[in-house]
Amino acid sequence: MSAALKKSPLERVKDEFGGKDKLVEKIVGVLDSGDESKEDLRKRLLGVANGKLIRLHSVATRTKAAGGHDKLAAATADKLKHGKDKDYVAKLGEYSNARLLDMLSVSERAHASAAKPARAERSARPAVAKSAPAAKAPVVVKSAKAAKSAAAAKKRKAK
Repeated sequence: MSAALKKSPLERVKDEFGGKDKLVEKIVGVLDSGDESKEDLRKRLLGVANGKLIRLHSVATRTKAAGGHDKLAAATADKLKHGKDKDYVAKLGEYSNARLLDMLSVSERAHASAAKPARAERSARPAVAKSAPAAKAPVVVKSAKAAKSAAAAKKRKAK
């Protein structure tokens, strides 16, 4: 999608969620509010920018689908081949859900590209042994005065 056709966050909120109130309700339902009451969280989220709310909804739903923060940290450590290192998993547990999801998606893309077989070189062409490049004559740069005198010498020789 080109940049000119990209929808603004307000348009995305209206199209995908039916309005900011409905989006905030979905986020409050998915998000763990901790010590804060759901009504206070809802009031606070109504003042947040639409783009940030869209990102927050995406992160919250993906975290819930992964099984929560702790399972997400463990899955990220496994993808990074540090699943058995308890200190590393504990350190990842301190990171935010968004950071863990970004790390997980980057490692998945890296593993996917490493698993792809290398593209075969153009097999339609027959294999040709490459030889050493031919030696070129050295290029001599002459000044304009030297070029004129060389041309004059050629003319004299030709007569």
